[in-house]
Amino acid sequence: MSHAIPTRQADAQENGHRASPYSDMDRVSLRSLVVYGAPSFAGAAMLVPILIHMPKFYSDVILVPLGYLALAIAIARAIDALADPFFGWLTDHRTRFGRRLPYIALWSPLCALAFWGLFDPPRGLSPQAAAVWFGTMFVLYSIFHTAYALPYWALGAELTLDYHERSKLFGVREGFSILGTICASAAPGLLVAYFHVDERQAFAWIGLVFGAALVLTCYGVVAFLRERPGFAERTSNPFAPGVRRALRNRPFRILLATYVVSSITGAIPGTLMPYYNAYVLQPENAAGWLSILLGVYFSAAFVCLPGWVMLARRVGKKKAWLASFFLGISGGAGLFFLGPGDLAPAACLIAWAGASFGAGLFLGPAMQADVIDYDELHTGRRREAQYSAFWGMLPKLVAIPSAAVPIAILGSIGYVPNQPQTPEVVFAIKAIFALTPAAFALLAFFIALRFPISEQVHREILKGIACHREGFVVIDPITGRTVPPPQNREVDEETGWFLDHFSARELKHYLKGASRAAVKSAWRSALAAFSGAVASLVFAFTQVRSFEVDPGALPVLLVVTSGFCVALAGFHLSRLPAARELARNSTPAHIIEAHLRAHQDT
Repeated sequence: MSHAIPTRQADAQENGHRASPYSDMDRVSLRSLVVYGAPSFAGAAMLVPILIHMPKFYSDVILVPLGYLALAIAIARAIDALADPFFGWLTDHRTRFGRRLPYIALWSPLCALAFWGLFDPPRGLSPQAAAVWFGTMFVLYSIFHTAYALPYWALGAELTLDYHERSKLFGVREGFSILGTICASAAPGLLVAYFHVDERQAFAWIGLVFGAALVLTCYGVVAFLRERPGFAERTSNPFAPGVRRALRNRPFRILLATYVVSSITGAIPGTLMPYYNAYVLQPENAAGWLSILLGVYFSAAFVCLPGWVMLARRVGKKKAWLASFFLGISGGAGLFFLGPGDLAPAACLIAWAGASFGAGLFLGPAMQADVIDYDELHTGRRREAQYSAFWGMLPKLVAIPSAAVPIAILGSIGYVPNQPQTPEVVFAIKAIFALTPAAFALLAFFIALRFPISEQVHREILKGIACHREGFVVIDPITGRTVPPPQNREVDEETGWFLDHFSARELKHYLKGASRAAVKSAWRSALAAFSGAVASLVFAFTQVRSFEVDPGALPVLLVVTSGFCVALAGFHLSRLPAARELARNSTPAHIIEAHLRAHQDT
């Protein structure tokens, strides 16, 4: 087919430069902002006790041996990360009630019940039975949280297509998230100090109250918000080709790489903050100052959030995001140069770094939504949840070791709990806590510099989508290439999605006469991944000498590796039906060659 742009389409683009691609539907009302943002309050409030208090609660209060605890957390987090692709793909499929709201209504109460059960275990359990209860409840919470959160996050990208309204929408959502974090951080101490309940009862109340808040706010979303008309009626895509097409999306790859690099050290500040406070700053009231410093960090994030929203509207999301990197990098690195008694400078630097925290929370999702629009320009599909799953899965996987490895390093160089530390240990705490996250954030900054979607580019993307609906060829505003409408391409859409089950190498083997090459490749890859999963898991348990103590970083890393291998095995097994169909049916060679030509540079 010819790639010349028809005159009518050129006229449409010319007229489009004078008209906004946004409609009145893209203006988000105050009620919608509050209703959509409110579940993030409860969601963040539930994460704080899980990330900060849960290990100590189960080890010191419920008396679960540390070995069981560490491995159960690793398994649950791996399952959580690996459930993302499945639930993302599932909620991009339409039901008679919609794509997002039915799943929010179904899974949020189950998540709340699992959270309550996690922090209110039955009394009288033996340590082994309590370990089983913990592992079961934590895995269920992780799965149900992913199941409701992905459609909730995806809904935000649908509520508005406006470049700046998205910043406001996600800014409000993350404002609720920071408020929830602050409230949950203070709740255990307040309940124990002012309501005179023991620690076990305090966490039971936290489980009940925040679980109920999640259900109420999620049902507020279901009752008062509506999915965007037309989006739910779009045809959904197969799983494996959806993964392959997402990886062809250059803005997606840049944003994902930024997330992954910055997430490698994501758990270090939270994990090492108590150690930095106690052994580097050395205040007389270590517990009190830890609360103050955490409060300063999150309060600065909350107070500065409106300023970041306004800055993003003035200079664009990318420039505002890059500016936030500077605050985080400089503030975090400055903490390396502090020592005993430097409490005021530490509070100032933590406030400086905390000011950037809120920007990263909302600007990333707002830019993700723009990337999803770019995907629609090329695929004609709306895949908010599947993209959200990819952005969630890899950062979760790479962040898991960052909680275990620093502790293992400290232990290997002589760290002794509750004792004065050697200069080597103090230096290691400062370097790992301050310099390592700053270095990775700097690398992430340079990756983010390449992100290509500005406000003007986004407007051109939306105009191109509108022209595609009218059957016109458009120009990709990022690459400058012509993009025919999905329904009018050399390789029709159904065949294109089918061929995306296979790699270029598999299709080239097929063209050479190896009709079952894709079947064999899928089986080999699945078996290799499954073997890697089993080997990693077996080796992990051989490294655990006793379940009474923390097993260290290596078994945790091996459990995560095993989970990732399981995901790879599932991916390749999902390709088998298509591979068998390719072997049975003779797809014309010229169609496969055209498909390969279309994607040879991606």
